[in-house]
Amino acid sequence: MPAPPVEQPSLWRPLRSPTFRRLFVADLLSDMGTFMQSVGAAWLMVSFGASATLVALTQTASSLPFFVFALPAGAIGDIVDRRKLILCCEFWMVGVAAVLAIATIGGVMSPRLLLVLTFALSAGDAFETPTWRAVLPELVGPRDLAAASALNGIEFNFARAVGPALAGALIAAAGVGAAFVVNVLSFAGVIFVVLRWKREPRKRATPIETVSGATIAAVRYVRYSPELRYVMLRAGVTMFAASALLALLPTAARTMSSRATVYGLLLGCFGMGAVLGALVMQPARNRWSIEIVASSAVVILGGATIVAGGVHTALLFSLVMVVAGAGWIVFISLVSALVQGLAPDWARARVLAVFILIFQGGMAAGSAFWGAVATRAGLTPAFVLAGLVTIATALFAVVANLPESTMDMTPWNHWRMPAIIHDAEASLERGLVLVTVRYHVDPQDAEPFVRVMEQYGRIRRRDGASWWGIFRDLEQADLFVEAFLVTSWAEHLRQHDRFTHADRDVEAQIRQHVRGEPVVRHLVDAAAE
Repeated sequence: MPAPPVEQPSLWRPLRSPTFRRLFVADLLSDMGTFMQSVGAAWLMVSFGASATLVALTQTASSLPFFVFALPAGAIGDIVDRRKLILCCEFWMVGVAAVLAIATIGGVMSPRLLLVLTFALSAGDAFETPTWRAVLPELVGPRDLAAASALNGIEFNFARAVGPALAGALIAAAGVGAAFVVNVLSFAGVIFVVLRWKREPRKRATPIETVSGATIAAVRYVRYSPELRYVMLRAGVTMFAASALLALLPTAARTMSSRATVYGLLLGCFGMGAVLGALVMQPARNRWSIEIVASSAVVILGGATIVAGGVHTALLFSLVMVVAGAGWIVFISLVSALVQGLAPDWARARVLAVFILIFQGGMAAGSAFWGAVATRAGLTPAFVLAGLVTIATALFAVVANLPESTMDMTPWNHWRMPAIIHDAEASLERGLVLVTVRYHVDPQDAEPFVRVMEQYGRIRRRDGASWWGIFRDLEQADLFVEAFLVTSWAEHLRQHDRFTHADRDVEAQIRQHVRGEPVVRHLVDAAAE
C-alpha cells in the first residue's frame, strides 16, 4: 500500500491553529492601534511647537527600550510563565496608553511628559517581544515556523500601511486624543485571547535561575552555538546594508514631492511587496533550499536599492518599493524562523532577545552610516553603494550555508546523577563544581577522538561550563580525562537538562572511539564547605 502523500507546507497552514489564528487577528488590531499612537505622538509633539531635537527624541523614546530591556526581558521570559508575562506587559501598556489618552484629552500633556509616556509604553513592548516570539513554536509545528513568521510580517506591514492612514483621518476629525483612545481599545483583543489560551505547563529549571544568571547564559549559549552565531551575524550584516532603503526613503520622497502622501504611498507599496513576498516564499521553499531562497531575496533587495538610486518619479519608485518589500520579508521570515528553531525552549526567549539586539543594532547603525554617506556623496551614490553591499552579503553562502532544517532541541537528559554520600548539600550553592570524565581510547583513535571532544567542549560551555579542557595521561597512553568547571551545583543540574537530542550525534561519535564506559566524578569546592 503506497504511503500517503506528504502535505507540503503553505503560507496559510499556521492559521489552522485556533490560538495562532486568534492571536493573528488580535495582534493585527493591536499593531494598527500602535501605529496610530505613533502618528498621534509625532503630530502632538509638532503641534506643541517643540524643537527638532524633541521631535526626534520621540522616535528615540520608542526604540531605546529595546536596547535597554531586550536581554533582561528575554531572560525573564525563560524563567517565568510566558503567558503570564505577556498578560502583565499587555496590562502595563493598557495602563500607560490610558494615562496618555487622559492627559491629552484633559489638556495637561507636555512634550516631556509625552516622551516619558512614550518610553514607558515602548518598554512594555520591549519586555513582551522576546517572549511573544518565543511562544510561536508552541502554536505551530517546526515546518510551519517560516510561514508563521511570514504571516506575522504580513500582519505587521498591513498594520503599518493602514494604521497611519486611519490615524490621519481620525486626528483630522476628532483630535489626537481620539487616536490615543483607539490605541487603548486595541489591546482588548490580545488580552482576551491570551486569557483564554490554555497553555501546556512547561517544565521549569530547578533551581530557578536568576535574571543575571539567565542573561549570562543567553550570551554564552549564542557564543558557543556556531549555527546560531552564523545566522545572527548574517542577519545583522545584511540589515546594516539593507537599512539604507528605509533610512533614506523620507529624503528620496521629499525630492519627488513636498506632499507627505507620497511618502505614505511608498511605505504602503513596501508593505504590499512584503505581502506578495510572503505569498511566494513558501512555494519557493518547497522547490529550493533555504540558502537559495534567502540569498535570492537578498540579491533582489540589493538590486531594488541600486535601481532606487536612479529613479526620480513616484510611480517608478513605488514599483521599486514593491520589489524591495518582497525581498525584505522573505529574508527576515527565514532567518527569524531559523533562530526560533535553533534555540531550545529553556533559552528561546533570551536567544531571541540577542537576535533582536543584533538585528535592531544593524538597522540603527546602518541607518546612521548610510545617512552620513548620503549627506557627503548624495542620494544616488548612497543607494547604489548600499545595494552593492547588500548583494555582497549573499557571498556568506560561500563560507557556510544557512542550515536547511532546524534541529531537534528537545531535552535528552541521560547522564547519571551522583549519590551525595556526605553532608555537602549546604555548600553546593556556594562553591565551584569540577566534573571529570575518564575515557579509555585506543592510540590509533586518539586524534579523531580529540577532534570530536572539541565539539563536545563547545556543548559543555554552551550549556553552563565556565571552563573546559581535555587532557592525556602521560603514564597511561590510552587514558584521556575531560574536565570542566561549573559555577554552582544548581547550574550543573540545569546543565543536565540542557543536553538535547541534536547533541546525540556528537556523543555517538565519541562512543565510537572509546573502550568501556566513561567514569564520571563530581567534585565541589572544599573551601566552600
